Amino acid sequence: MTQTANIPTWWGVVASVALVLLAMTVSWRDQLGLTKELAIAASRAFVQLLAVGALLLIVFDRGGELAAFCWLAIMVVIAGKVAGRRAPGIPGSVRHAMTAVAVATASTVGVLLVFRVISVEPQVVIPVGGMVVSASMAACALALRRTQDAAIDRRFAVEARLSLGLTAKEAFADEHRNAIRTALIPSIDSTKVVGLISLPGAMTGLILAGVDPLEAIRYQIVVMYMLLAAGSLSAFTAVRLAQRTLFDDAERLVRVK
Repeated sequence: MTQTANIPTWWGVVASVALVLLAMTVSWRDQLGLTKELAIAASRAFVQLLAVGALLLIVFDRGGELAAFCWLAIMVVIAGKVAGRRAPGIPGSVRHAMTAVAVATASTVGVLLVFRVISVEPQVVIPVGGMVVSASMAACALALRRTQDAAIDRRFAVEARLSLGLTAKEAFADEHRNAIRTALIPSIDSTKVVGLISLPGAMTGLILAGVDPLEAIRYQIVVMYMLLAAGSLSAFTAVRLAQRTLFDDAERLVRVK
């Protein structure tokens, strides 16, 4: 394929604002209370993407491998804070989230680099790493939130198991598994229907750039498996760490608000 994609001009970007205005109009007419949130989200996205684009130009032109991994580390910290705040009732939730996202990102990106699936260039590490961090953050947030809800809603059931002589790990086993399952449902469903309902971003971008569809498919397979693995590692790590802080030294379930 020799055809190249038509990149939208800035006038195209301005025209796309009409779509956001349409959504804001619907929110205002139906009194959804989201008009302000939509405006803020759209404005933040515009400013953030411009800033990131400018910084990426500097990193790609003058930065090296160290700059790429530093950028990745910053993304992990931000993702950990966002995910951890979804479960404020769990002691050390932000710390758990950062650790979980870091473990998932390091493991996934590390395997891809070791087996030379991707190159170590900033133009590759940053976009791929960003996808991994994003998937890890989403799974981690769901896992921690589900764990917090279980510690509140299933408190009596867990304490009943403890009173029967079960250890904290055994008493919380069902809640542990359910939290991980819930966190992985979106990733699993997306993997099941990939290509049937929608063409994912990586594949779409490559096709628009003129890459042969079969080559784009190979790349997308790697991406989907990468995201599935990252989400699984992040959810498992987050729940495991959270479970340790939900019980005191006497293996009693702490109060979660």
